[in-house]
This record gives sequence, C-alpha cells and structure tokens, in this order.
Amino acid sequence: MRRLIITEKPSVGQSIAKVLDISKKGKGYIENDEYIVSWCIGHLIGLAEPENYSEEYKNWNKLPIIPSQWNYVVKTSTGEQFSILKKLMNDTDVSEVICATDAGREGELIFRHVYAMAGCTKKIKRLWISSLEDNAIKKGFENLKDADDYENLYQSALCRERADWLVGINATRFFTTLYNSDKALSIGRVQTPALAMLVQRDNDIKNFVKEKYFFLEMNCGEFFAYTDKTVFEEEAKTLLNSCKIGRAEVVDISKEEKKINPPKLYDLTTLQRDANRIFGFTAQQTLESVQRLYDSKLLTYPRTDSQYLTEDMENTARDVIEILKSITDFTKDTNYNANIKLVMNNKKVSDHHAVIPTVNIVSANLSELMDTDKKILYLTAARLLTATAEENIYENTVVTLKCNDIVFKAKGKTVINKGYRQIDDNFFDFIMYKPEKSTEKDLPSVQIGNEYNITSKIVEHYTQPLKPYTEDTLLSAMERAGNSDYDTDEVERKGLGTPATRAGIIETVISRGYAERKNRQLIPTEKGKKLIECVPEKLKSAKLTAEWENRLVLIAKGKSDSEEFINDIIDFVKEIVSDNKPLTADISVFSNREVIGRCPRCGSDVYEGKLNFYCSNKDCGFALWKKNYFFQMKKKELTKQVAKKLLSNGKVHFKDLYSEKTGKTYAADVLLDDTGTYVNFKLNFEKKG
Repeated sequence: MRRLIITEKPSVGQSIAKVLDISKKGKGYIENDEYIVSWCIGHLIGLAEPENYSEEYKNWNKLPIIPSQWNYVVKTSTGEQFSILKKLMNDTDVSEVICATDAGREGELIFRHVYAMAGCTKKIKRLWISSLEDNAIKKGFENLKDADDYENLYQSALCRERADWLVGINATRFFTTLYNSDKALSIGRVQTPALAMLVQRDNDIKNFVKEKYFFLEMNCGEFFAYTDKTVFEEEAKTLLNSCKIGRAEVVDISKEEKKINPPKLYDLTTLQRDANRIFGFTAQQTLESVQRLYDSKLLTYPRTDSQYLTEDMENTARDVIEILKSITDFTKDTNYNANIKLVMNNKKVSDHHAVIPTVNIVSANLSELMDTDKKILYLTAARLLTATAEENIYENTVVTLKCNDIVFKAKGKTVINKGYRQIDDNFFDFIMYKPEKSTEKDLPSVQIGNEYNITSKIVEHYTQPLKPYTEDTLLSAMERAGNSDYDTDEVERKGLGTPATRAGIIETVISRGYAERKNRQLIPTEKGKKLIECVPEKLKSAKLTAEWENRLVLIAKGKSDSEEFINDIIDFVKEIVSDNKPLTADISVFSNREVIGRCPRCGSDVYEGKLNFYCSNKDCGFALWKKNYFFQMKKKELTKQVAKKLLSNGKVHFKDLYSEKTGKTYAADVLLDDTGTYVNFKLNFEKKG
C-alpha cells in the first residue's frame, strides 16, 4: 500500500518528490514503492454557474439566486488532470492521502473540492510548511497533521467562496439589468468597496478648496527660522513691518533625543507596498515574483499576514543573515550585530511567519533570475538585515529667537547613530534608488543670548489636497479599512480582502474598466465613478466588508459559526435585489447602445434589439416588433428610422404603401396608436385639393 501526496502545483510536487527520492514518472504523477506524488493545477473544481441549477436562470431578471444545495463542476481546461487524481485517489493500492497544497485557506479549499468531487473517503493527513527548502519538507513529513485540525479553515474557505458567489452573481445581474448595461456590471464583495475608496479619493481631490496661508522666513546668515502659520495676509504684513531688517536674539534652545525602532519583517502586503514605491511594481507583479521565488526555494511562503518569525527559527534566521552578509555589501560601514530577538514572536504568527530569504540563496545563481525576481529577493534580504539592526538615534534641536518680540523658530536634526538606516542607504545605493531626503539639517552651534543680523520676508503657500492612490497607498488603505471602527483587540483581522487576494482585487477593478493606471497612480474611470454612484451604501461599505473578513478569520479559528455567516450573506443579497430602484442620473456610460427614442408609456429610453425596439424599463413592456403584421401587409419594414419617427412624432409618412385590395400604392401617414396594453397602427390619408 502507498500514500498519495497531492500538491497545488506541479513544481511543488516535483520538489517534494526530489526530497523523498521519488523519481519514476507517470502521466500526471511521480511514484516509487512508498509514495505517489500528483498535483492540482490551481483550482480544478469551481462553483457551477446559475444555469446549472435551473434553465430559468438564463433570464438575468430571475433573482435572487440562492442555491439550496451547492453544485460544483470540473473546469474544462484542467479536466484531464482531475481524472488522473480521481483515479489515483480511488486506487486500491492507495491507503492514505496527504494534502500538500499550499498551507492556507485557498490551498485547503482546492484540495477538499478535489477530494469530494473524486468521491474519495480515505484517511487524510496534512503537510503544513512555510518553506520548500529540503529540510522544511523533511520536517513537515516527520510531523504530518490530522486533517480534522483544518476543518475550520476549510469551512472558512467555503464561506468565502460562497459569499463571493452569492454577492457577485446576484448584485452583478441585478444592477446590469436595472441599468440595461451592454456588458455585465461587475459587482463584488471586496472589489466594489475597493473601487469606492478610489472614487472617494478622486472626489475629495476634485472638491478640495485650497486655502492660502502665510508665515515669515528669517535669514540669520547661517540658518533660517520661521514664524507660525497664519491665514491672514494683513497679520503677516504687520509682523514683517516689525522685523523686515533688524537683529534677533536666541532666547531658548531645546534638545530631545529620539529613537526609531527598526522596521518589521515583510508580510505580503508591506512587501507589495515597498516594491511599488521603490520599483514601481504592481501588487500582482510582486505576488507573481514572490511565488516564483518560493517555488524556486529562495523565499519562504509569501501569502502571509505576519511580520514575525517563530522562536524556533532563530538558528535558521541567523544562518540566512550570515549568508546575506557574505554575498552583499548592505552592512558595510556599520557595527551590525544581528538582534534576532527583535523579529521573533510566537503570538504574532498564525499560519505562516514573515517572508524572508532561505539558506538556498547561498548556492543560487542570482544572475539567472528575472530582473523582477532579483529585485524582490534583494528587497527581502535587506529587510531581514534592517529588521535585526540597531535603532536609529538622532537629536532634535529647536532654537527659539525673538525679533522685536516676534517669535521665530529654527529646527535641526543631528544623527547620533544611523543604525538600520545605514543598511537602507547601502541597499538604496545598490539598486540606485533615491528616497526623499529629510528637509531638516544640522544647525550650527548656537548659545542662548546669541544675536544675529537678520532679514525677513513673507512666504506664501497653499494647502494641498490628498494625492491619488498608488498601489502602495491603496494596499495600505485596504489593509486598514474599518480599523477606526474597532478597538484593535476586538478583531482578528481588519480590512478589505487578505494579503493573498488584494493584488487580484486591484487587477479586477482595472480589467473591468472601472479604474486605470496613470504614472503609478490609480484613477477611477467615468464608468467606475458612475457604478459607485449607483450601488447602495452597503455594497461599497469598507466597514461591512472588514466585518465579513474578520468573521471568516474567526470561523477558521473555530470562534464563529459558518452557517450563521452564510445566512447573513443571504439576507444581505435579498435586501440588495429587493430594495433598490434605478437612479434618474445619466447612466449612458454603462451602454454603447443608441437611444431610439422615448417610450410613449413611461418615458424611459427605447433601444434596438434583434427582433424589436424595446423599452428599457423592464416593468413597462412596450415594444415595436420588427416583424409586424401591419407593416408586412403594406410591404414595408419597421426600420430604425421608422421607429425613431414613430417615437418622436407619433407618426411616419410613406409615399408608397401597398394596398392589398387594389394592388396599387398610395401615400399616407402611419400613426402610432398605443393603448397602454397593445401597440396598434392607424392610417391618416393626405387631403386633396
């Protein structure tokens, strides 16, 4: 009897097979006398489309769609690999199945769906590792977990999947039909609140009213000093009259030592943010890069929300640091002595620890890496060094001067110990990146009572609006969404989405045409702004979505009920599709269709369909049918131009209508005679004489 190992990707399966000395290749698997290793190719199984439940759901107006029993289908593109897995899982030679998909919520879901769809009932063990290094794989197999330990994680994954389906399918269909959009108006549980954040920022910028303010700048020769700000120009002029030219005396000097702790290690979100700020990488590019580096055994598991290591990793971290010191110059000109205790905290590591390089970096040929991957690897390497370095210590100095009783202040900053900042500087030099420099400089040596000949002038400034979101700042905002509504100890996780999904959310919003990238900035399109205007507050609420994400985490920890969560989502969906009415605002951005005219019954837009010209109000029912008996008998077509005239004037003139009685033609007006229930036509003949 053998054990079947199922991984999420072929590359991971091959890594495990190599460590376990499994080398005989079959179609879609590798085997030896003890093990068979096979793999999924991402999600092999997915939720069925609404039409799979009932033919009536081909009509998008049939809402809400709430399955009483969930249907799943094998994806066509990966059907062959599923067949291989199904056969292996039910092979009588297989005694046990080992789930070795990625150690997270989605990895658990991928395996469980395949297991259920294959009809497998064999015992399951769980491989849970954060690195694909050989030693990590060996230790993982020495400490396989019981599948029951991850049942709550699976329930959380199911809830996430089904909630996204329920909200996405119902809201998308509802608003698409409500506004008669040519294309589906994609609505999502997370993507819509994320888009709302972009739109709100855009509105804030456009509605910003700048305000002028003033202060005096005093030139003391060796340094400059400034008054407090004022919004009154006359006040600034009055001050200037007192000290335009004169002498100023130092009346006070205050000094305060400040310490800045080293930064934390990277979780996925902070890594994506820095990669965007420093290199301009999109969140998706960074995610793809760290995944490649993980698959290549050069980075630890990337989809993590922790910025700490577990205490048993001290020796591993120390080994990696020694390697980094030997292969980079990031610690030159420093007294660097790694303080690994700074980054170790068991209580702040849940499923996975922070992202760090592995010891395999010492033997890797880094020159062969893609440029993106090389930059991400060096970025994580530098962060491990800075996170374990000394704090940055500096002294703030404030010098207070008076000129004719008017108070000026000069501020300076003196570095006492650069600490981790020196490693940052070395890294930035290595990648040729120039960060923004502090405007505060060292002040010259001054004493109380010193006097200076001075000149002063008024400096005029304007308040500045917020800047458009970049992926760096949007990721931060998504991570913090809803935080202000909670005490930090109340919830397990706040924000929109998870570290693993936020990049995909941004890409979805862009691919749907709701936002676009402009010079690293994320700008909502007119379509995106109109969509947010049209959807109800609950669908775009960051607070509500943050609450949902927190509940999903609590479900994974066995602290919240999955059935109650789904019932709440169902109630939410029912409310959305029953309580919303179309806006009277211009929604033409949702459609490229030409408006033929106004409906004579309700005043709504009339559009052209394949068979008719129909009222856009689904509750109205007015339509002009192209294959119309009246027009056919007159040997005429009810064309678009004819329909336009009927809708605008109530009539259309023809010179050559056919008479079925005489076989001749005649001129007449065709009048639109709508009864409110039926559409009829009448003739009005030209008067002679």
